[in-house]
Amino acid sequence: MTEAPVHEDEAHGGGLGTRLNWLRAAVLGANDGVVSTAGLVVGVAGATESGAALLTAGLSGLLAGSMSMAAGEYVSVSSQRDSERAALAQEKRELREQPEAELAELADLLAARGLSPEVAREAAEQLTARDALRAHARVELGIDPDELTDPWHAAGASFLAFTVGALLPLLAIVLPPASARLWITVLSVLAALVLTGWWSARLGDAPAGPAILRNVAGGALAMAVTYGAGSLLGAAGV
Repeated sequence: MTEAPVHEDEAHGGGLGTRLNWLRAAVLGANDGVVSTAGLVVGVAGATESGAALLTAGLSGLLAGSMSMAAGEYVSVSSQRDSERAALAQEKRELREQPEAELAELADLLAARGLSPEVAREAAEQLTARDALRAHARVELGIDPDELTDPWHAAGASFLAFTVGALLPLLAIVLPPASARLWITVLSVLAALVLTGWWSARLGDAPAGPAILRNVAGGALAMAVTYGAGSLLGAAGV
């Protein structure tokens, strides 16, 4: 009998969910860092050639953006974690008060996934005997009690990702000579967006083309709009 091939690099179960959560925070943070800081410094560059003004704007945008991303991610993931804990507490109470009804519910859920009623009942009994709460958490709620979302991890990942992303346009706008800083910044940002688009697609096992196109188009549009606004304000003497 030929053994089924083993795909060692294929994500399964909760590992995929955990990886996608980290991917979401890292990619969103890096993209926001690159695009928002690039838009800010390019907009200021459209209004003035002052290196001090560009550095001040870039640093302010980096600090404000990284703290905002971290705080927003912490609040969002904390709410999700609270919901998960509340659902687990309710399930634990139901298992204590209505064990037979919960056993029947678990059997029905397993049967709905393709098992015969007899096999579903037997599997539900075995899972309940081993760890009833864990069985209901995974099958009924889609929650792994051992891998609840961590708001601090998510906040830290967003903070670091935004900071790393924001450093590129900041350094690109302040280090080169004034005559070349704008185009160096634009090209550096577009190259970074190609990289982050490819990276997000690679880790998520998705096609790279659409992800790269979305990143580059969004970043180019943001820089064009802010540069146009800055140029108008600069010309008006604001």
